[in-house]
Amino acid sequence: MNRDNTAFRPASAWTIAVLLAFMMLVNFLDKVVIGLVAVPMTEELGLTPTEFGLIGGALHWLFAVSAVVGGFLANRRPTRTLLLGMGLFWALIQLPMLFASSLWMIVACRVLLGIGEGPASPVATHALYKWFPDDRRSLPVALLHSGSAMGLLVAGAMIPWISLHYGWRTNFAVLAAIGLVWCALWLLLGREGTLDNLRAGQVTPDTHRVPYRRLLTDGSVLGNYACHFAANWSLALTLTWVPSYLEVGLGIDPLNTGRMFVLFVVVTTPLSLFMAWLSQRLLHRGVPSRLARGAFVSGCLIVAGLFSASLILQELSVTTRIITLTLSGGLALVMYSVGPAMLAEFTPSSQRGGILAIGNAVASLAGLSAPVVTGLLVHGAGAGHPQGYAQGFLVCGGVLIVAGLIGLVTMNPQRSRERLAQDDSPALCSRA
Repeated sequence: MNRDNTAFRPASAWTIAVLLAFMMLVNFLDKVVIGLVAVPMTEELGLTPTEFGLIGGALHWLFAVSAVVGGFLANRRPTRTLLLGMGLFWALIQLPMLFASSLWMIVACRVLLGIGEGPASPVATHALYKWFPDDRRSLPVALLHSGSAMGLLVAGAMIPWISLHYGWRTNFAVLAAIGLVWCALWLLLGREGTLDNLRAGQVTPDTHRVPYRRLLTDGSVLGNYACHFAANWSLALTLTWVPSYLEVGLGIDPLNTGRMFVLFVVVTTPLSLFMAWLSQRLLHRGVPSRLARGAFVSGCLIVAGLFSASLILQELSVTTRIITLTLSGGLALVMYSVGPAMLAEFTPSSQRGGILAIGNAVASLAGLSAPVVTGLLVHGAGAGHPQGYAQGFLVCGGVLIVAGLIGLVTMNPQRSRERLAQDDSPALCSRA
């Protein structure tokens, strides 16, 4: 491969980054809609908090399996085609929700959506890494996941208003239409990148392979997966239960709940972008990635966990609770931009999609557990009592703190790169 084929092209690269950020916006609109229609849906269908927790976690029942399958497909197939297929599936699977009238029909729709969305983040990240070299990846991946945050912003402004004026089911028709718009744009402008896994000063991409047993037992990989699990616990809790907490637990009316969600995103998006920029800046200044990425992310998760756990304190005002929720969520989001860059730092490009997908699969277990665990706590305290929600945030805080401590001890990308490079021999490559 010559230098021209692997040259960094900023204009094209950032065009793809913006398109993929729009895709993640659609992805998160699809995810968060259930949380924002929770109250009218549960009232119409007569659902208990435990049943709603079941619906909230259903997205993740087969999420892990599809994430792994999609990630390994991305190692061998063009990401442009895979992403287009996923986008079409997301749009079409919204339509049955216009008629769903039972718990299990809604669960089935969410399970199918989870199958389609499982590979989204790893495949999109893998696609993005084909356009940016290693030392420039934190910001575009932060932009990718700011698309997720923008999805929350749009959802908070749009979904409660649509529910109030046209009924909660209408949201799913609107989401289908938005998904089809993204598909049209991607079909027109989406391209496959040619710059892959280049570090500063490289001309050609990495081509070696490492046995998966070595990758999956590496300390940085395991610590990264633990931190991803914790960040996803926080995110799943936010998407499923925070709107209900604001409306039912704190007594905020539906439209103001939407506005609070918008405020949440207005703060968390620039916060997570700034933290990703800061991590990348530290890396450019020569700070070892063990500190600029590994310790940086771990510290963010620990602080996020302390904020989340503090919501158990009954004397906190409504304003303080909203600020605390916002800071906790924003700091946990840093994992989504910096975490994949750590894995890409030492994972061969031909195996990167699979390793990212396995991480998403592990994290999806948190997406499955957090809504159900919180639902049981809310049910136990009484659906209208804020203490059940606070107990859910306490559990979330504990998960974040433990994972952050694990990350501090285990995540060292430089050491992992040196260790795995020892396996780059013909004998090991033939077994990979």
